[in-house]
Amino acid sequence: MNSLFYFRVWVLGLVVAGLGSCVSQQQLPYLQGKDYSTRAAVQVDNERQVYRLQPGDVLSIRVQSVQPALNDLFSVTSGQNIQSGDPGNIFSSGYSVDDTGSINLPTAGRLKVAGLTVEETQQLIQKEVARFMRESNVLVKLTSFKLTILGEVRAPGRYFVYNSQATVLEALGLAGDIGEFGNRTNIKLIRQTPKGSEVVLLDLTDPNLLRSKYYYLLPNDALYVEPLKARTSRGNANNLGLVFGGLSTIILLLSFIKAN
Repeated sequence: MNSLFYFRVWVLGLVVAGLGSCVSQQQLPYLQGKDYSTRAAVQVDNERQVYRLQPGDVLSIRVQSVQPALNDLFSVTSGQNIQSGDPGNIFSSGYSVDDTGSINLPTAGRLKVAGLTVEETQQLIQKEVARFMRESNVLVKLTSFKLTILGEVRAPGRYFVYNSQATVLEALGLAGDIGEFGNRTNIKLIRQTPKGSEVVLLDLTDPNLLRSKYYYLLPNDALYVEPLKARTSRGNANNLGLVFGGLSTIILLLSFIKAN
């Protein structure tokens, strides 16, 4: 066998390995559905999750009244800290829900808020503040809405959401979207509950995701995008390329030495 034969074998091996590392077009688009049309919008009903406060959450509580001098009796979070968007400032100047599910509000004292929604907490604090001052307005916001996004995304990390809700697609947008070798059909959503952690699998290519109760994320949710097998195959293909390249070089050298 001459060197040309071995060279052809080397090229064939690279082609076969390369085919095994390709990602099909069918694996890439989100929300694939035959009902979508350019002529009319498709209405999708979904179920939004109601988040109830848990120990470890941090709240921004501001009291506004016609008597500004009295506001400081209840407020700790400054408007400047909220607008800066610095998680460290917001945490240090907010109200943390302790292990008993309570917050310690100046003047009003300890209030049990675990298990309540943000709106219910606002109503509770409004009622307590009304005992001390008239014509007041209480504003409560959850400032510890954070998401963790890991795996085959362009910018994995922890992200704070300055909104009352966030969807799976918005979360992936924060992380720069899923990379070419991310498995869009098997996204792991890890959610913390009072009873522990729960894990559910999401298929981003399925249009029924929009109807899922897991389409809307909750504070402290984590998303993990696992890699496709094609990524491993491509890595193996690169390794095979190095091996075939080394072998072909040796064969060419041996053929040259033998010819001379």
